[in-house]
Amino acid sequence: MTDDIKTGTDTRNVQYFRVFLMGISAFVVNTTEFVPVALLSDIARDFSITTAQTGGMLTLYAWIVAAMSLPLMLLTGKLERKRLLLGLFVVFIASHVLSVFAWSFEVLLVSRVGIALAHAIFWSITAAIALRVAPDGKKALALSVLATGTSLAMVLGVPLGRLVGQWFGWRATFGGIGGIAFLVFILQFKLLPTMPSMFDGSVKKVPELLKNPLLVCLYLFCFVVFTAHYAAYSYIEPFMREIGQISENFATFVLLLFGGAGIIGSVLFSRFGERSNTRLMLGSIVLMLVSMLLLLPVISSTWGLSAVTLVWGTALMLLMLCIQAKVIMIDVGAQDVVMSMFSGIINLGIGTGALLGGYAVTHIALSSVGFVGASVAAVALLLMIFMLSRFRSLRYS
Repeated sequence: MTDDIKTGTDTRNVQYFRVFLMGISAFVVNTTEFVPVALLSDIARDFSITTAQTGGMLTLYAWIVAAMSLPLMLLTGKLERKRLLLGLFVVFIASHVLSVFAWSFEVLLVSRVGIALAHAIFWSITAAIALRVAPDGKKALALSVLATGTSLAMVLGVPLGRLVGQWFGWRATFGGIGGIAFLVFILQFKLLPTMPSMFDGSVKKVPELLKNPLLVCLYLFCFVVFTAHYAAYSYIEPFMREIGQISENFATFVLLLFGGAGIIGSVLFSRFGERSNTRLMLGSIVLMLVSMLLLLPVISSTWGLSAVTLVWGTALMLLMLCIQAKVIMIDVGAQDVVMSMFSGIINLGIGTGALLGGYAVTHIALSSVGFVGASVAAVALLLMIFMLSRFRSLRYS
């Protein structure tokens, strides 16, 4: 797969650096998706709107990614990969500039649309690019680096974005992301080789994949899990500040802890994921459900909230990695399409969860978001039990 883009002048060090550059790219793209969660109150205050209205920005972004991932992958399927990657980063950077200067909430939404479209294409091509630039025998490393970039977006990106917003204003956070993206763009231009498209799939593959009942159930499970998570997590910052009367610094620490828990989840998956995938999925959804149920009861306890956050973040990362490991192996000849749909399903869940959380904040109470998320997680648990009874292969993996 990689012979067409490697030359005699490509040292293994250069190839490794290209892989890590793709991981950094993933970090930047995922940070901008997650960071508004940490800035909802500030953005709402700046535009004199409610946090529930501001949360609509999360839904819009996620649903655009969900709706456009597969169509844009098919539309750009024949384009040379380096040029496509550079082009989407131009859109990504320009949209962040617009975010910095947004003079109304509507303009901010327009900027987020541009970022979401770039995001949709990025996650449709980035795994294939990382595999092609990786040194021989290091395909697993390339995928691991991408997963780490995603994890670090929550571990470092979100809390650092909140700190910058706390000190200099939320616009500075988006400006900083745009600045880092520009540096990444320069490195991509200088270091990545020309990569003719190797995509040979088509839209005809989608109905074939959707005839696989296990894949459909896993996609549905993924959608429900992320709906449950984001129903609560989308409003975690105002929840902590208003319901728990938590200081800005401790709220930042909790977000950092949640991200750090993602690394724990990654380590656990790397150790036990291959032989205990299904058991990890089942245990993780139970832990996630319990964590959200406990969110309100422990909100006034520093240690209690920290413990719940740690368990919740670990469970979410384990679930995402376990589901991804299962879906990507269902049809190894159509992994681009499978993963594009997987990314779309995740973002459909993110958008639905943010919308559901916003509804709960507006029509029930901000304090209810944990219980709303737990209710949806209970549906995911029931679906998991159904899959175990329906698909024998799940019981032995």
